[in-house]
Amino acid sequence: MPRIEATLIPGDGIGPEVTAATLRSLEALGAPFDWDVQPGGLAGIEVHGNPLPEPLLESIRRTKLALKGPLTTPVGGGFRSINVRLREEFQLYANLRPNRTMVAGGRYENIDIVLIRENLEGLYVAFEHYIPVGDDPYAVAISSGVNTRSGSTRIARYAFEYALKHGRKKVTIIHKANVLKALTGIFLEAARDVGREYEGRVAMDDRIVDACAMQLVLNPWQFDVILATNLFGDILSDEIAGLVGGLGTAPGANIGDKAAIFEAVHGSAPDIAGRGIANPLALMLAAALMLDHTGNIELAHRYRAAIDATLLNRATRTRDLGGNATTEQFTDAVVAQLGGALP
Repeated sequence: MPRIEATLIPGDGIGPEVTAATLRSLEALGAPFDWDVQPGGLAGIEVHGNPLPEPLLESIRRTKLALKGPLTTPVGGGFRSINVRLREEFQLYANLRPNRTMVAGGRYENIDIVLIRENLEGLYVAFEHYIPVGDDPYAVAISSGVNTRSGSTRIARYAFEYALKHGRKKVTIIHKANVLKALTGIFLEAARDVGREYEGRVAMDDRIVDACAMQLVLNPWQFDVILATNLFGDILSDEIAGLVGGLGTAPGANIGDKAAIFEAVHGSAPDIAGRGIANPLALMLAAALMLDHTGNIELAHRYRAAIDATLLNRATRTRDLGGNATTEQFTDAVVAQLGGALP
């Protein structure tokens, strides 16, 4: 099997623990990745004085592929979100967040929803400033959002092509065009234009974002692929994760034309770091997306099957999923399902 060089960012907090677990399971799987390990976040500051150091960026420029543990953006000091900066640096315009029911017996069964989020535009461009009034220099805060027709068309085409490739039946466009008529109206209009090209192959409808949020709770089974702007996608993807057990089960992929970064959606959880109880599932599922992206479909299928089999047994689930297994015990179980040797 041809080897694939990839950048590995272990992350902060529980990041090194869930990364180590993921690497061990990938090794048991026989995944073809050769890792260039680079620190980022707080670890990047400690080594390079920068949460997003140049050696890390140069590594991704070379490999065009990265697996990222959760990173902590330092509070204060003028640091922007590390995740946003990575997306901008490599023009990772598509954020892919699939969520499916993995543990039976929860509030919702048989959930299988893919949210595709525009990753570079909207209100997250953070064009912000203050207007002073009297003695208060911060009396008025103003933020401008930016959606372009080209950016909206690009992410819509990605969503409909994804649906077609993966046998999905419908794409639902999320907007607030009844109020934000220009900012989200252009997104809705561009997405509808793209959707008409897929008529007869992929169905299309749309929802106002607040109505979608309610309907996800009342009847989530009506949704298949959800296409959303940056802010709306960020919020709704967390809500969907809540339907299937929380962010501990949520992987993410950031895709561009020249690079792709795969990540656990959850944060660095410093309160449980070093205790050996973190759930590595989200990063493992992100690695499965990475296998898909690199054309290793059969390995990705085997990996997900081993994870699913592990989750069938309450004794090998971590605490957030109703079990008592440690990070190591959960990983041991996945490795055993893959036929690997335990330490």
